[in-house]
Amino acid sequence: MADFDSIIIGTLVTEEGVTERGFVAVAGERIAAVGSGPAPTARETFDFGDAYVMPGVIDGQVHSRSQAGQEDFVWSTRSAAAGGVTTIVDMPYDDGSLICTAELVTGKAESAAAQARVDFALYGTIRPSDGTAHIAAMAEAGAIGFKFSTFETHPDRFPRIATPLLHEAFAEVAKTGLVAGVHNENDECVRAWSRAVAASGVTDWRAHGASRPAISETLAIAEVYEIGADTGCRSHIVHCSVGRGYEIAEAYRDQGFEATIEACIHYLVLSEEDDVSRLLGKAKCNPPVRSRAEREAIWAHLGAGNVTIVSTDHVSWSLSRKSSPVMLENASGMPSLEVLASLLVDGLTERGLPLTHAARLLAGNPARLFRISDRKGALQVGLDADVAVLAERPRHYDPAASGHNIVHWSPYEGRLIRHRPIATFLRGRMIYDGTDVLAEPGSGRFVKAARPFAATVPAPGA
Repeated sequence: MADFDSIIIGTLVTEEGVTERGFVAVAGERIAAVGSGPAPTARETFDFGDAYVMPGVIDGQVHSRSQAGQEDFVWSTRSAAAGGVTTIVDMPYDDGSLICTAELVTGKAESAAAQARVDFALYGTIRPSDGTAHIAAMAEAGAIGFKFSTFETHPDRFPRIATPLLHEAFAEVAKTGLVAGVHNENDECVRAWSRAVAASGVTDWRAHGASRPAISETLAIAEVYEIGADTGCRSHIVHCSVGRGYEIAEAYRDQGFEATIEACIHYLVLSEEDDVSRLLGKAKCNPPVRSRAEREAIWAHLGAGNVTIVSTDHVSWSLSRKSSPVMLENASGMPSLEVLASLLVDGLTERGLPLTHAARLLAGNPARLFRISDRKGALQVGLDADVAVLAERPRHYDPAASGHNIVHWSPYEGRLIRHRPIATFLRGRMIYDGTDVLAEPGSGRFVKAARPFAATVPAPGA
């Protein structure tokens, strides 16, 4: 009789190291054994040769519902499965519904569960007029963390939380043990410099970066960490485009505070000179994509262990929202779920950095940050058998070719991407076979943080 339900064989990539001809044995939905050498018997064996077998990716920042009638979970989680992503953490800024009460968290979880092809977790937020009244109830309802913004994108859908209220909110979040993630741009600075750019008459690709210079970002980062230090709240910067931000985060950690920080994949791949200049609105995001020098500074921090997680900040705007020749008229954000893992592995191998960074930044640290490491984030016995398999399969990326993305544009279109997922497993079941997404809507589950909460997330390089 077979020892296990299935065996996955390949080059194991974990936080601890890289193991050639390793195996992951699955029983039911969980990992039952991990090893190397001759594999035990199983009812089904998947031998991927020398392909990389990694923990399933946890994307810590996804916007599935930013545009009503557009992507939603049925498509975002399809792209995720095709990209080796087995859990997405979705943002609370849905078009037409700010997720700011326990009832809204519960309602979103139920509607997303009917659509999702991979597992998902949900951020909650607050409406300024409500204050902090709903934070505790949202935590009980299963919010995995709380997202706030120091910049007001929209007064209803994406409001600014002013400094005194942000302090109060951090104090309440601290009581839950969850993380407070913040969109980090100083509102006054951005508005003043945006007016200056408009007055100058510059409307092309240069306008966006000029309207949101690095200082507008680092001022907000310092404010967030100082509030976290004063309240004891776990403080997380959800995207940082400049090297100085990672230095600030490191300084607060050196002082003993829990100050985590996230690098979106576009800050590691794109640059203002090479990409924003030609892609225009397709490369517009907040904070902006910066210079080549800032991109390389972030890679240096990643190699040094100063980046906590790497995410997408994925959103699939319709092309009509990204095509204005007037740069500041375009919506901010871009789709990346299908290529997140591929682009990071490419970058690591090109720079000679250990692949262990991929396991830490895409799985281990996200699981610890969001308090789900009791189930997710590693190839370890007892955890969910979430596995991403990547192999070297060079191709010039065509976002329309796979059929797994609701939009057929990407800032990475035409780019030579050397690695790609050839299989994805969710809780032991193959949900992507390298060509087709096999998971049906409703396959994904709502993931909540462990209660009581686990130990504090370690420093990024720990």
